[in-house]
Amino acid sequence: MNRDVIEVYHAGVDIVKFPDVMRGRPELDFGQGFYVTDIYPQAVNWATKKAVKMKCTGIINKYVLHKADYLASANCNYKIFSAYDDEWLDFVIGNRMGQRLWEKYNYIEGGIADDRVTDTIDLYFGGYIDKAEAIRRLKLLVPNNQICLHSQGLLDKYLKFSGFIEI
Repeated sequence: MNRDVIEVYHAGVDIVKFPDVMRGRPELDFGQGFYVTDIYPQAVNWATKKAVKMKCTGIINKYVLHKADYLASANCNYKIFSAYDDEWLDFVIGNRMGQRLWEKYNYIEGGIADDRVTDTIDLYFGGYIDKAEAIRRLKLLVPNNQICLHSQGLLDKYLKFSGFIEI
């Protein structure tokens, strides 16, 4: 599969044939939207954690995302973070504080604030370390990847359900 059309995964405990951008909460890293990843092991990890917590079967929903067409759409504003850096940190913290920085974008992609990252963010957010130290720590990590789709119209057009896997 070329990078213009990619396989992505939504992990959880439900089969989601018809994704909904209202599924997420507004104070998440990249705001309210439908979250997927192009990293299968990351999806397995998330589905497993969710299944253990809820004492049920984990589900990895698979989709084909026509990424180039989505991003090229006339009404698509997008943001792609290539690293854990100042801009990424400000964006994630701002969204978690309710600033809704995500609202001007239809597509946001970048590192996920997973277990490896959360401790640093919490220390920075709590004032225990300064921004320079937070960035220094984050730069040591290779980002996992998350994609948050915010436009229901673009999602319906360019994201196609292709099956699911039980974990």
